[in-house]
Amino acid sequence: MSEVKITAETRSEFGKGAARRIRRDNKVPGVLYGHGTDPLHLTLPGHDLLLALRTPNVLLSLDIDGKSNELAIPKAVQRDPLKGFLEHVDLLLVKRGEKVTVEVPVQAEGELAAGGNLLEHVLNTVSIEAEATHLPEAVTVSVEGLEAGSSVLAKDLTLPNGVVLVTDADAVVLQVLAAQAEEPAAEGEAAEAAEGAEA
Repeated sequence: MSEVKITAETRSEFGKGAARRIRRDNKVPGVLYGHGTDPLHLTLPGHDLLLALRTPNVLLSLDIDGKSNELAIPKAVQRDPLKGFLEHVDLLLVKRGEKVTVEVPVQAEGELAAGGNLLEHVLNTVSIEAEATHLPEAVTVSVEGLEAGSSVLAKDLTLPNGVVLVTDADAVVLQVLAAQAEEPAAEGEAAEAAEGAEA
């Protein structure tokens, strides 16, 4: 997994007014915490951060005020519900070699067995533990040829070396549903409805 370098500045202004001013400058307020240190309030470049966050569990190399370099992963990202721009980000301080627990997306590949069956994602993500500098972007599972009624459990997922499953091993991640044809209403029900309308 590659590191994305981000230049960050410490900030001393807090509150909604300060956050609005920061966002007007196309920057994002954030907090870096972890390892028992005091939370560090940061201002991050909006565009660079938005691009970096397109990669799930991206590893950020933060250049803070040109003085210190820290590694961090995004822990919580707040976006504007209408416009989608970043409002705030919480970052977790990590060290090389340290293990962290994160959610990773599950991606299905392959074609289901013929018959118009539907694939349901019961879990969109699974929880895994891995070294902070080697977090997978996603877990891919093959659904090639699966029939209706088949399911994929968390323990069936193939994880990269060094990655440990945290989600319950017997949790259903994907299941294949039979295609449902629309059934015409039973004749008896239609007759009863007609009688009720006439009365």
